[in-house]
Amino acid sequence: MDKRVGTITIIITNRTSQAENVNAILSEFGDVIIGRMGIPYSPKNLHIIALIVHASTDDIGALTGKLGALKGIQVKSALTKA
Repeated sequence: MDKRVGTITIIITNRTSQAENVNAILSEFGDVIIGRMGIPYSPKNLHIIALIVHASTDDIGALTGKLGALKGIQVKSALTKA
């Protein structure tokens, strides 16, 4: 299956109740994550995680689907076409 390079942005609005769940999912998919950057944005009480990934569209869909199913989490991805 073809792999693509892309980015996934995760916005967390309820860090205290979801941090452990988010980290567990990211650990599960650790083999497809090239890089990760986390930034707290205090004025809006948001926590933003940016991921760079290299994986099949199925794996990226599974990762974003699991994250998006968590309450207080928003996820968006952008992938290369090649």
